[in-house]
Amino acid sequence: MEFKYNGKAEEVELNKYSKTLTQDETQPATQAMFYGIGFKDDDFAKAQVGIVSMDWDGNPCNMHLGQLGGQIKKSVNATDGLVGLQFHTIGVSDGIANGTDGMRYSLVSREVIADSIETNAGAEYYDALVAVPGCDKNMPGSIIGMARLNRPSIMVYGGTIKPGKYKDYESLNIVSAFEALGEKIKGSISDEDYHGVICNSIPGAGACGGMYTANTLASSIEALGMSLPYSSSNPAVSPEKQNECDNIGPAIKLLLEKDIKPTDIMTREAFENAITIVMVLGGSTNAVLHLLAMANAVDVPLTIDDFQKIADKTPMLGNFKPSYKYMMEDMHKIGGVPRVMKYLLDKGMLHGECLTVTGKTVAENLADIEPLEFETQDIIFPLEKPIKVTGHLQILYGNLAEGGSVAKITGKEGEKFTGTARVFDGEQHFIEGIESGRLHAGDVAVIRNIGPVGAPGMPEMLKPTSALIGAGLGESCALITDGRFSGGTHGFVVGHIVPEAVNGGLIGLVEDDDIIEIDAVTNKINLLVSDEEIAKRRVKYVLPEPKAKRGVLYKYAKTVLDASHGCVTDA
Repeated sequence: MEFKYNGKAEEVELNKYSKTLTQDETQPATQAMFYGIGFKDDDFAKAQVGIVSMDWDGNPCNMHLGQLGGQIKKSVNATDGLVGLQFHTIGVSDGIANGTDGMRYSLVSREVIADSIETNAGAEYYDALVAVPGCDKNMPGSIIGMARLNRPSIMVYGGTIKPGKYKDYESLNIVSAFEALGEKIKGSISDEDYHGVICNSIPGAGACGGMYTANTLASSIEALGMSLPYSSSNPAVSPEKQNECDNIGPAIKLLLEKDIKPTDIMTREAFENAITIVMVLGGSTNAVLHLLAMANAVDVPLTIDDFQKIADKTPMLGNFKPSYKYMMEDMHKIGGVPRVMKYLLDKGMLHGECLTVTGKTVAENLADIEPLEFETQDIIFPLEKPIKVTGHLQILYGNLAEGGSVAKITGKEGEKFTGTARVFDGEQHFIEGIESGRLHAGDVAVIRNIGPVGAPGMPEMLKPTSALIGAGLGESCALITDGRFSGGTHGFVVGHIVPEAVNGGLIGLVEDDDIIEIDAVTNKINLLVSDEEIAKRRVKYVLPEPKAKRGVLYKYAKTVLDASHGCVTDA
């Protein structure tokens, strides 16, 4: 999609923020600093566009973002009346950190990213923002930071990775490497193939390739209206991603001229569009946490129960990994997220009147999109033949989750599970249980003390769920936790249990051999133990010692709200 702007820069005050620094004669030292970075006299009248990327060498999802940011800067500088200024913020590689204590920092990084974008752009008076995120917490962190400042903003997703290939293994990805560990424990993979899968799962730059958290969030943010059309499905290494970057200068100028801000775009109806896309595509449970947090940043009322209301009327149509077959790159080949949105809009499932960063509405953006057809592709199913008739994300309540929990039920796991509890204090304890044979078919694995306060940081349980699948127990065991899951998780799993163990949640009192009942039809999750026995256990319960006593994890534990409120730290 090409962008053109009308009017002249002098007709609209584009530099309403940066003029505080560039036009005030009592700020000579400030202006000297600008000359020091290479400004010419005519640059002082230009609107300043902050271009923030989460670029760093140590992660395939992020290692190319600096190059994309540089390309965006060229586009901005080539646009009359604008000057681009790059800055950077942090990231955490979930793929690298998963399975270690380092994963406690992952969700925390969302807050650090938002805080740093707000801090840098607020202090430097940028008139507009472009964020270039890769890995999944990068995206909500970017949106939250931009929302707090509420200046014209666009998010450019770094893009999805290509599938890996090795022997007869198809569409290798990060989850393939995790599941290979379970296969190794089970003894069903040779040492050669185990090494081969690991060597070939990640073939280069881009975010994890299935409908995992990064691609889920990119898709939902495009549906929200904060990215240009096709941003979420343009692969990281593709001419389309390059073209997207080249279009950012004119696109951000249009937003400046029309003074379109995040709060104009991120309305209640826009969030409903975003949630609908998550349900249709079969996206990550993490979308619940992050969309709640993004809505909080613009004061849009949104609760976990809103996800259930949309799930009840929205079928799952996306045939994507981890539960099913395809990768994000496959959706790009059939027309990307806009083509899916066009289908949903025509079926009356989206709010077409919502404004977007193109300066047009959703309906206007989709007006010329070719209809999605179902004769030659099975990546997206028709509404008449859904993979699952209701949304795969279900909000469960019960004595184990009085404040709610999130289940990912895609259709192939079944919808009910009653089993015997096997309790693990953290994921390493769980992996030891897999290795020792402590977990059996019919069990409900309970991984606790890993919530936003208990961990602290609410790490993902991708290593445990992948090990469960790889060990052949994925269809015969369930897993519940006060932690959260990767978008790469599949199986009968329930996370985000509120209250978490260290905040008095019943999950902290579960004992081995208790019976747990999970029902994703009536949306109940209960410990089948008498009230009298529970009362006895509460008397004996000893609260675990805090795992962080200083630093960012300590501050996070002291300020974070529970998972049902998005784990925000500024409310």
